[in-house]
Amino acid sequence: MSISIRDCKYSKADRQWIQDVYGEYLDSLSDLNTGFFSIIGAESPQRDGIFASWFSSEHSHPLVIAHGAEPVGFALVMRPQIPVGREPPPDYRMAEFFVRKQSRRNGYGRHAARLAFDRFAGEWEIVEYLRNPVSVRFWRSVIADYCGAAYAELSRDGEIRHRFRSRSRPPA
Repeated sequence: MSISIRDCKYSKADRQWIQDVYGEYLDSLSDLNTGFFSIIGAESPQRDGIFASWFSSEHSHPLVIAHGAEPVGFALVMRPQIPVGREPPPDYRMAEFFVRKQSRRNGYGRHAARLAFDRFAGEWEIVEYLRNPVSVRFWRSVIADYCGAAYAELSRDGEIRHRFRSRSRPPA
């Protein structure tokens, strides 16, 4: 499978591609009926601030997921600085993860997630919204395949939180 992830902070074309498909991402989240995602839609002034943060913060790692040379999705890996509750912050948090509808159900997302875990070795946290059962199933499966039983899952405040440790692995 020729899936790769690439840092898009320094690629104007990749940054533009993410901005162009961001509306699709928000549409997929709006199906959850939270009311939140409609306020940060395509014409929202918050949108520019979101992208400025993604592409300029030293704590963010925006990635394009590619099949061959063609972008099929994106991910945003963050280095959180503020603890949640009593636990220290993880080294990395999967803040955003999106694969376009026409590229789903063929292993691209699963493979891209593994590449991200391997690239950013350390303590990870992935949070899914309980109202998104597809996301919960996806991440449970991906994390279990990646690290076996060596992860923690906590359900709190309408969210599922997964914590696990990744290690840098040599490319296959």
